[in-house]
Amino acid sequence: MPQDNSPSIDDKGLDALEARLHEDLAHLCYPGKDWVQPRDGVTDVVIIGGGMCGMVAWLALTTGGVRNVRVLDRSPAGMEGPWLTYARMETLRSPKQLTGPAFGLGPLTFQAWYRAQFGTQKWEDLDKIPRPMWMEYLRWYRKALNIPVENGVSVDRVEPEGDLLRLHLTGAPEASILTRKLVFATGRDGFGGPNIPGFVDVLPREYWAHTADDIDFDALKGKRVAVVGVGASAVDNSAEALEHGAAEVRHLIRRKEMPTINKMMGIGSYGFTCGFNDLPDEWRWRFMQYSFKTQTPPPHGSTLRVSRHPNAYFHFGKGVATTEKHGDAVRIGFTDGTAWDADFLILGTGFNVDPMARTELGKTAGDILLWEDVYTAPEGEESRDLGRFPYLNADFTFREKVPGTAPWLKHVYCFNYAASASLGKVSGDIPGVSDGAAWLARSLASTLYAEDVTGHWQGMLDYDTPELIGNEWEPSSLETVDLKGEVA
Repeated sequence: MPQDNSPSIDDKGLDALEARLHEDLAHLCYPGKDWVQPRDGVTDVVIIGGGMCGMVAWLALTTGGVRNVRVLDRSPAGMEGPWLTYARMETLRSPKQLTGPAFGLGPLTFQAWYRAQFGTQKWEDLDKIPRPMWMEYLRWYRKALNIPVENGVSVDRVEPEGDLLRLHLTGAPEASILTRKLVFATGRDGFGGPNIPGFVDVLPREYWAHTADDIDFDALKGKRVAVVGVGASAVDNSAEALEHGAAEVRHLIRRKEMPTINKMMGIGSYGFTCGFNDLPDEWRWRFMQYSFKTQTPPPHGSTLRVSRHPNAYFHFGKGVATTEKHGDAVRIGFTDGTAWDADFLILGTGFNVDPMARTELGKTAGDILLWEDVYTAPEGEESRDLGRFPYLNADFTFREKVPGTAPWLKHVYCFNYAASASLGKVSGDIPGVSDGAAWLARSLASTLYAEDVTGHWQGMLDYDTPELIGNEWEPSSLETVDLKGEVA
């Protein structure tokens, strides 16, 4: 098992960093002026998800003066997101120096947090960010900003009520609340769920698991384990099984060869972040479909974590067609007509985007406009998976398939992975999440202001606080002449 090589912590350094952060925030007049017109008993914005995306969205909104915001997360405090549950990589893929959810604040970066506790030399020596440490950082982020995440609260159903949304809750003091705007900051599986291939439909559940499941790896000791796929989660789960004593782990890979190049990393830039949404549909589709087709390779370290075991195997050209219980084993049938037996099957098949999987929206999920509804890909660029992504407005809101069928969808914002096809990688991945949060907050603020414009106009008419009280000057006469040159 991996050893804990964590450096010793300097708590005083962290206290000093928090003081610096609060000073910087004060210099920036944080939080912003509270300008939203209040409505009795109504929350202006509810954010579902208190992980990285939900917290930076909250920071962006409060920076802009949108303060009547609630953040709800069904997980216990400190367990938001995947970092301590189904994420099983040793380190993050992202380079350590990326600013992530810092929202332009140096003291809020992971680098500043790490240096404050462990010093400059340890930072220079650090290669990649250990996954559990990233969660420690996010916990500090929440504490340092005093983000009021309400844990253990689930949004079970959303329904329109006039120009508002009623959210039916479990785990909150109230059975339901009213809000003007709703943000789904629900991460990688935020608008769908685990991708479960049909070939396990007849296989008893005790013989397989998805990488997003809570897997009992101790029970795999001495077992023959098959892992479908070779993406990051597949490789990380393979490593966990090997480190827990699996007799052998075999990756079953449909592709003929290992993907080795992360194409999206090669084009990441501020220009791509800002410009992707403004591209024509054919270009947006082309970028995303090519990324899907070439596939993101598993991280270098994660792959070595598997391949260093002599009982780990990578089998290419072995697409899985069928599975069935065969005695006490799983018989796996391949698309080439061959078969192999394993004791347990792990699906590293990722997540899908499927609005119908979001039970919160009920039948209205079927009214959401998807890419497959508006765009027909040219030959060679087809992708059923990409076609299931929502076709969003430029402000992260959903569109209706048929205008007028569900107009309240304009109040629901998709700030998670499912937005990537329409808006790019700005609402889930570490590199662009602060830019995405700024974009989201600006869009929300603009809409809230426009909806209340008559109230703001009246506020302008009613404003009567003088800047001059009348004793700052004295009137004086001026001797003038008329146009003929005579004294007037």
